[in-house]
Amino acid sequence: MNKEIAVVDYGMGNIHSIDKALKFVASGDNIKVTDKPQDLADADKVVFPGVGAIRDCVAALKSSGLDAAIKQAAKEKPLMAICVGMQALFENNEEDANSHGLGILQGDVKLIKDDGGKAQPQEKSQEEFQERLKVPQIGWNQLNLVDPDHPLYYKIAQNSYFYFVHSYYCLSDDPKIASAKCTYGIEFDAAVLSGNVFATQFHPEKSQDDGLQMLKNFCQWEGCK
Repeated sequence: MNKEIAVVDYGMGNIHSIDKALKFVASGDNIKVTDKPQDLADADKVVFPGVGAIRDCVAALKSSGLDAAIKQAAKEKPLMAICVGMQALFENNEEDANSHGLGILQGDVKLIKDDGGKAQPQEKSQEEFQERLKVPQIGWNQLNLVDPDHPLYYKIAQNSYFYFVHSYYCLSDDPKIASAKCTYGIEFDAAVLSGNVFATQFHPEKSQDDGLQMLKNFCQWEGCK
């Protein structure tokens, strides 16, 4: 039976790439880009991509009622959040004077600014550290899969490369939901899995074959029964 997958469009950024990637891998599933909360309620699965500033993202979701629809979908059906979409699921965010997310996941979203004591001796400032790391991180990085046998990682090898574009990283209060880790100066949660919610800091739709495989795995995943 074909599924309907709703892609959240809250009016910010270009979601053409995720729409195109899902249509490529979905094997007959109906992909519906929507800004209507009812469409999220009616769908079998939800994909929540995100770009831009977290404060603007959350404000746009709240103004349209999509925030409540995403919260409800997280309880009832498989939901995949990507990049700023992942960050929006958490409660606290250092961006924009400590703005708040949707609170679906407990934890913090922090600026890449602390390398865990590994800074070079000559680095005297936050600016020097970030320059060495090139913040934001834009490019490929390896995933350390915490549970490589999970269906969401089917046909994806340990230490595979995925594409990142971010200045902030997620750190969950519950280490058990960390599904994949990544290191960029510090170690952070590159992906989390909690119940029906799967969220990635990286962009699977921009991560070539492994990214398309991950999206295909999500389309076939039945969630937490």
